[in-house]
Amino acid sequence: MAITLKSPADLEGMRVAGKLAAEVLAMLKEYVKPGVTTEELDRRAYEHIVKVQKAIPANVGYHGFPKTLCTSVNHVICHGIPNEGKVLKDGDIVNLDVTVIKDGWHGDTSRMYIAGAPSVLAKRLVDTTFEAMMRGIQAVRPGATLGDIGHAIQQHAEAAGFSVVREYCGHGIGKVYHDEPQVLHYGKPGIGVELKKGMTFTIEPMINAGKPHTRQLPDGWTVVTKDHSLSAQWEHTIAVTDDGFEILTPWPDA
Repeated sequence: MAITLKSPADLEGMRVAGKLAAEVLAMLKEYVKPGVTTEELDRRAYEHIVKVQKAIPANVGYHGFPKTLCTSVNHVICHGIPNEGKVLKDGDIVNLDVTVIKDGWHGDTSRMYIAGAPSVLAKRLVDTTFEAMMRGIQAVRPGATLGDIGHAIQQHAEAAGFSVVREYCGHGIGKVYHDEPQVLHYGKPGIGVELKKGMTFTIEPMINAGKPHTRQLPDGWTVVTKDHSLSAQWEHTIAVTDDGFEILTPWPDA
């Protein structure tokens, strides 16, 4: 397994791409409300990336994916396809996932939004999933392992009574969109690849309110919870530094 270590110049390129991706998600915040279609959110994201940022939306055409955003609502775990027919309702939770390419570098991030007023369970799931991602990020440092990251996430999610999706994971990223290593969101401390300065990868736990089992819809992309329970996800692109981590996709409004 060849893992590319990034130079300081490489990381500067990734910071630029990561910042642009984060800006897209911040821009969309005011538009996520009851009555909006996922298609409208996608259109706004596309226009912002292409016209304002002069960048490339990485998802468009990626293995045939048709849109700029993945829009995953309620029981959709990941890879939801934006469309005119999907109108957000009061209390819906939605993950918006975007990747921007700038000067060949990828910036990949996602976050949860709530349309209107959420249920108590939905709010707790969204908050716990964010906390789990941050626990995973805080485990990143040279000499730690990928198992340390997964363990930190799994422990926090399961302590809250939730489950961790197994089939989908974080990934190495740079000039290549999905690269080595695979970053599982569950695991045991001290197991797996040892982290080294210059590694870059995403941490993007998918946490379900019910059981962890998944099902892919006939469109070949959309993944839902098998038991129809709610699912949440947050994602940052991370670099391993001299003594810890750097978040390459910091949200400007967070």
